[in-house]
Amino acid sequence: MPPKPPRPWAKKLMKGVIVVELLGVFGAYGLFHAMNNSQDFRKTVNRRFPSILEVYYQSNEWAGVYGIRERDHEAWSAK
Repeated sequence: MPPKPPRPWAKKLMKGVIVVELLGVFGAYGLFHAMNNSQDFRKTVNRRFPSILEVYYQSNEWAGVYGIRERDHEAWSAK
């Protein structure tokens, strides 16, 4: 006996889950791109959501990119 096709609501639910996941991935990439390109944006993120900035610093350090945290602290303390 062949398997039953999924119900219409199950298909809609699965499509919705996929759309939400894609929005999350693209949103995370957009946030990373903005933080990677703008020191001022990183300062704003530091004031509002310091834990997110810490994740950004750690992910760069795990990838072998060092010195961003130190340059930011130097620039922010000079202002």
